[in-house]
Amino acid sequence: MRLGLILVLLPLSVTAAEKLSVAAAANLIYTLEALKLEFRKAEPATDVTVITGASGSLVAQIQNGAPFDVFLSADLEYPEKLVSLGLADPASLTPFAVGRLVLWTTRPGVDVSSVAAVVRDPRTQKIAVANLTTAPYGKAAREALTRLGLWAEAEPKIVIGENITQTAQFVETGNADAGFVAMSLVLSPRLANRGRWQEVDADLHAPLTQGAVITRRGERNPAAARFLHFLRGPEARAVFERFGYRVPKG
Repeated sequence: MRLGLILVLLPLSVTAAEKLSVAAAANLIYTLEALKLEFRKAEPATDVTVITGASGSLVAQIQNGAPFDVFLSADLEYPEKLVSLGLADPASLTPFAVGRLVLWTTRPGVDVSSVAAVVRDPRTQKIAVANLTTAPYGKAAREALTRLGLWAEAEPKIVIGENITQTAQFVETGNADAGFVAMSLVLSPRLANRGRWQEVDADLHAPLTQGAVITRRGERNPAAARFLHFLRGPEARAVFERFGYRVPKG
């Protein structure tokens, strides 16, 4: 019996989408949605996934082997730490924005025009700040209160958020009377026009210069370098400015 020849036509191979894993400080949670939209216009075949959290917590995850290609921190200290540990490419360290700290409330009776007024008002029972150890915005809030001579009075009222996003949730829900949060959060489409806020004088705390770095894992991913290049470009700068960040010149 003769056997017929059967041809099986296989589909042409399709190049799989590149994947990029980004760990980002929580103050960027809404900003990153807009950044991803802009990045997708230039890189439609690159699939970007983002995990947010307190910068120090993300560093600990990277130290423990978390598979992130790029780290976006709320300061420069944590990316520099990764570099010093040999866990990131020193040549990739890039300042990309400067965050701004605000005092925010959603309660009608709270006057946020003065930090001292909020702290000393007996009706203010809870003031939210981000983690004082792992969150740069939390560190900045304590530094500002200390420089104003208000930390001792404020400390009994302080409630700690795990990161700046949780801190904002405390204020948004009324579980805190006021809180020190990132301007990028109160300007986001989700929280804009909620309550009242006042920027904290930037001279009262160290600059919240945000830094990006490519991890050792990310060095093997060409999309990581392209993403950092995008962060320095005009499209990304426009997004940062829209969310209240200052951007480095040049």
